[in-house]
Amino acid sequence: MDFGIASVAAITVIAYLIGAACKASAKVPDTWIPVICGSVGALLGIAGLYLMPDFPATDIVNALAVGIVSGFAATGINQVYKQATKNEP
Repeated sequence: MDFGIASVAAITVIAYLIGAACKASAKVPDTWIPVICGSVGALLGIAGLYLMPDFPATDIVNALAVGIVSGFAATGINQVYKQATKNEP
């Protein structure tokens, strides 16, 4: 059974890249980055519903949910990386 994992991973990667670009611009406060990633994920989730045949949602509400969670996962991946590379005395 295929759950469209590749499309969900693609949303996460794109949201992560946009979040990283916002952080690098230094014009966007860090507190807004999760909101931006979630919003980008939501938009990509809706696009995925209509453009990807293997997308794991069949209606717009679930597509939004999949997209938002994928966008928030991008923020979580960033935090896991930061914690793993943090040098504690």
